[in-house]
Amino acid sequence: MEQQLVEIREQQKASWNKFSSGWKKWDDFTMEFLKPYGDAIIEQLELKATDVVLDVAAGTGEPGLTIANMATKGKVIITDLADDMLVVAHENAVKKGIKNVEFSACDVSDLPFADNTFDAISCRFGFMFFPDMLMAAKELMRVLKPGGRISAAVWSMPEKNFWITDIMSVLNKNMEMPVPPPGSPGLFRCAKDGMIADLFSQAGLKNISQKEVIGKMNYDTVDMYWSLMSEVAAPVATALNKADDSLKARIKAEVYDTLHHRYADGQLWLESGAYVIGGEK
Repeated sequence: MEQQLVEIREQQKASWNKFSSGWKKWDDFTMEFLKPYGDAIIEQLELKATDVVLDVAAGTGEPGLTIANMATKGKVIITDLADDMLVVAHENAVKKGIKNVEFSACDVSDLPFADNTFDAISCRFGFMFFPDMLMAAKELMRVLKPGGRISAAVWSMPEKNFWITDIMSVLNKNMEMPVPPPGSPGLFRCAKDGMIADLFSQAGLKNISQKEVIGKMNYDTVDMYWSLMSEVAAPVATALNKADDSLKARIKAEVYDTLHHRYADGQLWLESGAYVIGGEK
């Protein structure tokens, strides 16, 4: 792997490890928020009870743990680049009594598995952060059995993801936010319609399909929204850490004001949207 890609990978690993405690704290809420996209992945995979499944960039364990409950005569290997996220995933498996699951901290572009190992592969919101997405797709193809299926979810356009664009727009208004080079890892790196489908085609997958999934999640209160985003969303937390108390207070007030105006009835059902793309080897 090129040095630049190695540096990106290490930055990603450090960031996800750093924010793993926030993800653990808010795990019940975030997993409910992300559930529609995991469900859509599972639907595309057409799983059987005997399947051996790889869940890539699984973070705190989903949708891999849900899949493990379906593959009762098979097993799921849950992987992530960040060791600390996998610690939380393992804790979640123990709490849920799920035993047909294994964990492996590894790089998606250099998986420690033999060719043609898995019946299915899931990847919920991981592709946007892979240093080289085509390299990752080809590596997933390598470990997938002939006839096996891959399904991945990526966030769609910013306009359909107010859950993050609200607070990011306020940050951009009040701070000089770094502008990453085009194609750098980030939430909306794969937002172009058909981008991952084209990538899957380049990697050699066939029978590719894409569906758009729209979600909404009730954040109960603006205080809850602010706390969660400050502790879980890496770009938000990183920016706020650079702001002094006065600036942070102004940003917080503007975020609250925006949400109160948009959801005047007090029902904070924030919108999200993603593409779920499937393909077959």
